[in-house]
Amino acid sequence: MLAQRTLKSITHAVGLGVHSGQKVELTLRPAPPDSGIVFRRTDLPVPVDIPVSPFAVSDTRMATTISPGGEPGMPVVQTIEHLLSACAGLGLDNLAIDISGEEVPVLDGSAASFVYLLQSAGIVLQDRPKRFLRVTKPVEIREGEGASLKWAKLEPFHGYRLSFEIEFNHPAVDATGRVVTFDFSEGQYKRDIARARTFGFARDVEAMRSRGLGLGGSLDNVVVVDDSRVLNADGLRYADEFAKHKILDAIGDLQVLGQPLLAAYSAYKSGHALNNKLLRALLADPDAHETVSFAHADEAPKGFAEMTPAW
Repeated sequence: MLAQRTLKSITHAVGLGVHSGQKVELTLRPAPPDSGIVFRRTDLPVPVDIPVSPFAVSDTRMATTISPGGEPGMPVVQTIEHLLSACAGLGLDNLAIDISGEEVPVLDGSAASFVYLLQSAGIVLQDRPKRFLRVTKPVEIREGEGASLKWAKLEPFHGYRLSFEIEFNHPAVDATGRVVTFDFSEGQYKRDIARARTFGFARDVEAMRSRGLGLGGSLDNVVVVDDSRVLNADGLRYADEFAKHKILDAIGDLQVLGQPLLAAYSAYKSGHALNNKLLRALLADPDAHETVSFAHADEAPKGFAEMTPAW
């Protein structure tokens, strides 16, 4: 049986929210089979649980934000995509996350720190089968026309493959790889994707901060680009780090589904909002998906059974 996974022990992290600038503590705990990923706001007078799902997503401006049932005015957890991306990359199904504020800490701006935390806690197999959502027919969301066109698509595929194309018309970005494809059966998430950092443009900083965004951002956790070049002294971690970070984000955005996908995802200039609309469109069409498990690990697509050691 290809089994569900959770943590072996509890682990902690403390850091700043990239937008709020507030210090936040995370406590990541093992969770029972079939419980999924659940955030708990422990800073409130009465703690509030927020299970991750496409319908819990309540805001997608600059990051993915969830609230109970996706309701406005309810307690929220912001910027969940990097942590969820790490969970997907390590094959974690069940996780309880206590958080002492509104925003997941940005740490180094990538998913690598979360991968380290999760692997340090250890990963164990559980006594229930891992349940995949298999895409059975294409689903696509398109918005805009001409230069404003953007789209995202899911298609049937025996595995999990993502392809993303960016277009910023910026010399520093255009000089790097604009198209990245990552296949979980061939690549290594920790090596190939997890270290890609979030990025932003120096010209946008003042406007963002006037709106209460980017208050925790710095060259320590964001790749910052001016009119012509990358400002970070250490440069880029990957030659195509910009596009790879969009893949990292997409993996996290799609992980709000609550179960791993068997699909080929492709996108052009997509973002958090379009990714969430894509998931909702997929779930709205019962002919477009089915839930499957694998009685024997060797029946699963290559790469899933050995995605990360379980110890």
